[in-house]
Amino acid sequence: MTDKNIAAIIVAAGSGSRSGLDTPKQYALLDGKAVLAHSYTALQAHPRIGTIVIAIGAGQEEMARDALASGTGEPILVVGGDTRRASVLAALETLEALGNVDAVLIHDAARPILPAAVIERLVEALGNHHGAIPALPVADTLVQGAGALMADNVERAGLYRVQTPQAFDFATILNAHRTVAADAGVTDDAGLLRALDIPVALVQGDAMLEKLTYPADFARAEVMMMTQRMPRVGSGYDVHRLVEGKPLWLCGIEIPHDRGLSGHSDADVAIHALVDALLGALAEGDIGSHFPPSDPQWKGAESHQFLTFARDRVSARGGEIAHVDITIICEAPKIGPHKDAMRMRLAELLNIPIDRVSVKATTTERLGYTGRKEGIAAQAVATLLLPIL
Repeated sequence: MTDKNIAAIIVAAGSGSRSGLDTPKQYALLDGKAVLAHSYTALQAHPRIGTIVIAIGAGQEEMARDALASGTGEPILVVGGDTRRASVLAALETLEALGNVDAVLIHDAARPILPAAVIERLVEALGNHHGAIPALPVADTLVQGAGALMADNVERAGLYRVQTPQAFDFATILNAHRTVAADAGVTDDAGLLRALDIPVALVQGDAMLEKLTYPADFARAEVMMMTQRMPRVGSGYDVHRLVEGKPLWLCGIEIPHDRGLSGHSDADVAIHALVDALLGALAEGDIGSHFPPSDPQWKGAESHQFLTFARDRVSARGGEIAHVDITIICEAPKIGPHKDAMRMRLAELLNIPIDRVSVKATTTERLGYTGRKEGIAAQAVATLLLPIL
């Protein structure tokens, strides 16, 4: 499948009535962000997945965009139908119109913890099959019930619990959705292929892929997520010379001062230090390796471009920015009157709450180049939460 274009669909059009929540469960917060955002981030981060289409309920466009605001790119939303099958078909037809899709993964938003290994197994299975699904063998004893009483046991050998995402050859699943009768008794997308006598491969599922249905499921998922992420800490340091005739930019805002910082870009020393901290936590080099000062395209560039790049790299890795802390080192100007505005701007650029952003300032007691007001330095620390691979 290495030469195939693989898209993904996230089905997020349900009402989540059994969850006991005031909002559809796909928009409820789980580990600090919407349930929908977790699987969207996991699919975005996978190198084999291209276009992602999200089937949503009517009137949910604003909620969906807010839920996905921390991701990269503009999400492709399509209003689904009254049933899951109608929603999937609407998303499939959107992909058909976009073109250049060979295979598709169809995933339920209510399964927010999506291991990359499951995606790999599904993609590999599509090399030899028109469809593949993740499944887990049934381990519990199964019984029939007669009212409130136990009846006969059910033989569990050969029984599996089916999960999503389910993977398909695109033309095959689109044809199945269009041709299998609505009253065929099919409950999922793979069932449509079976209704046409098309074999579907089973691949190993994952216990992390449990579906969120009831209130207790959310508490369980919170605990599971905590065990799947590792804190990563990066530090950054930068310094720039103060010169006449330039504006002074710090933390993404212009500060009134008689001099500004000299550099290839706008020389926002605080943002530069923060970018290095974020990239350091990712172990992805430093600002100079991504935006070399020898490259003329970055001449006079606004440093917020570098910061949003680093932010998007965190998202692409399936991570979250837990906290950032910046210390600005200078004799002048006074940073205190501008700290709140700086924090607000950084929170906006990073798409995180302002209480995760700290900006401080100190002097060197008139010692060294900062003490002589020759330049301004900044150091930063960034704490990320990244998935354990």
